[in-house]
Amino acid sequence: MIAPVRKEIVVQASQARAFRVFTEEHGAWWPLATHHIAEKDAETAIIEPRVGGRWFERATDGTECLWGKVLVWDPPGRRILSWEISGNWKHDESVGTEVEVRFVVLGPALTRVEVEHRQLERLGDAAEAMRVVFDSEGGWSGILQLYAARAAKSR
Repeated sequence: MIAPVRKEIVVQASQARAFRVFTEEHGAWWPLATHHIAEKDAETAIIEPRVGGRWFERATDGTECLWGKVLVWDPPGRRILSWEISGNWKHDESVGTEVEVRFVVLGPALTRVEVEHRQLERLGDAAEAMRVVFDSEGGWSGILQLYAARAAKSR
Protein backbone atom coordinates (compact mmCIF):
# COMPACT_ATOMS: atom_id res chain seq x y z
CA MET A 1 0.00 0.00 0.00
CA ILE A 2 1.36 3.42 -0.97
CA ALA A 3 0.14 6.50 0.88
CA PRO A 4 -2.07 8.81 -1.18
CA VAL A 5 -0.92 12.31 -2.07
CA ARG A 6 -3.13 14.89 -0.37
CA LYS A 7 -3.03 18.60 -1.19
CA GLU A 8 -5.36 21.49 -0.52
CA ILE A 9 -5.60 25.14 -1.39
CA VAL A 10 -8.02 27.94 -0.53
CA VAL A 11 -9.35 29.80 -3.55
CA GLN A 12 -11.02 33.19 -3.77
CA ALA A 13 -14.16 31.89 -5.44
CA SER A 14 -17.55 30.50 -4.53
CA GLN A 15 -17.91 26.73 -4.41
CA ALA A 16 -19.85 26.72 -7.69
CA ARG A 17 -17.25 28.94 -9.39
CA ALA A 18 -14.37 26.84 -8.05
CA PHE A 19 -16.00 23.69 -9.42
CA ARG A 20 -16.64 25.29 -12.83
CA VAL A 21 -13.09 26.64 -13.19
CA PHE A 22 -11.66 23.21 -12.42
CA THR A 23 -13.76 21.64 -15.17
CA GLU A 24 -14.96 24.13 -17.76
CA GLU A 25 -11.70 26.11 -17.76
CA HIS A 26 -9.37 23.14 -17.24
CA GLY A 27 -7.33 23.89 -20.34
CA ALA A 28 -6.86 27.53 -19.30
CA TRP A 29 -4.94 26.76 -16.09
CA TRP A 30 -3.41 23.27 -16.52
CA PRO A 31 0.33 23.67 -17.35
CA LEU A 32 0.04 22.18 -20.82
CA ALA A 33 3.49 23.28 -21.96
CA THR A 34 5.08 20.83 -19.52
CA HIS A 35 2.26 18.52 -18.44
CA HIS A 36 1.02 16.66 -21.51
CA ILE A 37 1.60 13.14 -22.80
CA ALA A 38 0.96 13.33 -26.54
CA GLU A 39 3.81 13.69 -29.01
CA LYS A 40 2.43 16.99 -30.31
CA ASP A 41 2.07 20.09 -28.15
CA ALA A 42 -1.21 20.20 -26.25
CA GLU A 43 -3.66 22.96 -27.08
CA THR A 44 -6.17 22.28 -24.30
CA ALA A 45 -7.22 19.83 -21.60
CA ILE A 46 -10.85 18.80 -21.17
CA ILE A 47 -12.95 17.11 -18.49
CA GLU A 48 -16.31 16.06 -19.90
CA PRO A 49 -19.00 16.95 -17.33
CA ARG A 50 -20.63 13.57 -16.60
CA VAL A 51 -19.93 10.16 -15.15
CA GLY A 52 -18.10 8.22 -17.85
CA GLY A 53 -16.88 11.43 -19.48
CA ARG A 54 -13.32 11.61 -20.71
CA TRP A 55 -10.40 13.51 -19.17
CA PHE A 56 -8.07 14.22 -22.06
CA GLU A 57 -5.80 16.59 -23.92
CA ARG A 58 -6.22 17.84 -27.46
CA ALA A 59 -3.07 18.59 -29.43
CA THR A 60 -2.55 21.47 -31.81
CA ASP A 61 -3.11 19.08 -34.74
CA GLY A 62 -6.49 17.99 -33.32
CA THR A 63 -5.43 14.57 -32.04
CA GLU A 64 -6.72 13.60 -28.63
CA CYS A 65 -4.87 11.73 -25.90
CA LEU A 66 -6.81 10.21 -23.02
CA TRP A 67 -5.68 10.82 -19.42
CA GLY A 68 -8.60 9.07 -17.71
CA LYS A 69 -12.32 9.38 -17.13
CA VAL A 70 -14.92 10.79 -14.77
CA LEU A 71 -15.90 8.26 -12.11
CA VAL A 72 -18.03 10.52 -9.86
CA TRP A 73 -19.69 13.79 -10.89
CA ASP A 74 -21.33 15.56 -7.94
CA PRO A 75 -21.42 19.34 -8.62
CA PRO A 76 -20.54 21.57 -6.94
CA GLY A 77 -19.08 19.50 -4.10
CA ARG A 78 -16.80 16.85 -5.59
CA ARG A 79 -15.65 14.74 -8.47
CA ILE A 80 -13.49 11.68 -8.83
CA LEU A 81 -11.37 11.16 -11.92
CA SER A 82 -9.39 8.11 -12.96
CA TRP A 83 -5.73 8.84 -13.75
CA GLU A 84 -4.78 6.35 -16.45
CA ILE A 85 -1.22 7.48 -17.09
CA SER A 86 1.59 5.04 -16.42
CA GLY A 87 5.09 5.62 -15.08
CA ASN A 88 6.34 6.08 -18.65
CA TRP A 89 3.79 8.90 -19.15
CA LYS A 90 1.57 7.00 -21.58
CA HIS A 91 -2.13 6.27 -21.37
CA ASP A 92 -2.70 2.85 -19.80
CA GLU A 93 -6.22 2.01 -18.63
CA SER A 94 -4.87 -0.78 -16.41
CA VAL A 95 -3.13 1.60 -13.96
CA GLY A 96 -6.34 3.55 -13.09
CA THR A 97 -5.40 5.50 -9.97
CA GLU A 98 -8.01 7.94 -8.61
CA VAL A 99 -7.98 11.71 -8.16
CA GLU A 100 -10.74 12.93 -5.86
CA VAL A 101 -11.33 16.68 -5.80
CA ARG A 102 -13.57 18.16 -3.09
CA PHE A 103 -14.82 21.76 -2.96
CA VAL A 104 -15.55 22.84 0.64
CA VAL A 105 -17.39 26.11 1.31
CA LEU A 106 -15.53 28.44 3.69
CA GLY A 107 -17.49 31.59 2.86
CA PRO A 108 -19.53 33.19 0.07
CA ALA A 109 -16.44 33.66 -2.11
CA LEU A 110 -13.98 31.35 -0.39
CA THR A 111 -13.56 27.62 -1.07
CA ARG A 112 -11.07 25.04 0.10
CA VAL A 113 -10.15 22.65 -2.71
CA GLU A 114 -8.89 19.28 -1.50
CA VAL A 115 -7.15 16.84 -3.84
CA GLU A 116 -6.43 13.23 -2.95
CA HIS A 117 -4.53 11.14 -5.51
CA ARG A 118 -4.85 7.55 -4.34
CA GLN A 119 -4.47 3.87 -5.25
CA LEU A 120 -0.95 4.65 -6.42
CA GLU A 121 0.09 1.02 -5.94
CA ARG A 122 -1.73 0.37 -9.23
CA LEU A 123 1.26 2.03 -10.93
CA GLY A 124 3.32 -1.08 -10.13
CA ASP A 125 7.11 -0.68 -10.08
CA ALA A 126 6.78 3.03 -10.89
CA ALA A 127 4.47 3.76 -7.93
CA GLU A 128 7.01 5.20 -5.49
CA ALA A 129 8.68 7.38 -8.12
CA MET A 130 5.31 8.63 -9.39
CA ARG A 131 4.22 9.43 -5.83
CA VAL A 132 7.29 11.65 -5.45
CA VAL A 133 6.36 13.46 -8.68
CA PHE A 134 2.70 13.92 -7.68
CA ASP A 135 3.75 15.22 -4.24
CA SER A 136 6.28 17.73 -5.63
CA GLU A 137 6.04 21.38 -6.61
CA GLY A 138 5.88 20.22 -10.24
CA GLY A 139 3.00 17.94 -9.26
CA TRP A 140 -0.23 18.72 -7.44
CA SER A 141 1.21 21.58 -5.34
CA GLY A 142 2.20 23.70 -8.33
CA ILE A 143 -0.82 22.68 -10.39
CA LEU A 144 -3.17 23.81 -7.62
CA GLN A 145 -1.38 27.17 -7.42
CA LEU A 146 -2.08 27.71 -11.13
CA TYR A 147 -5.69 26.65 -10.65
CA ALA A 148 -6.18 29.00 -7.66
CA ALA A 149 -4.80 31.94 -9.63
CA ARG A 150 -7.27 31.25 -12.45
CA ALA A 151 -10.20 30.84 -10.05
CA ALA A 152 -9.42 34.14 -8.27
CA LYS A 153 -8.85 36.02 -11.53
CA SER A 154 -12.05 35.01 -13.21
CA ARG A 155 -14.49 35.72 -10.36
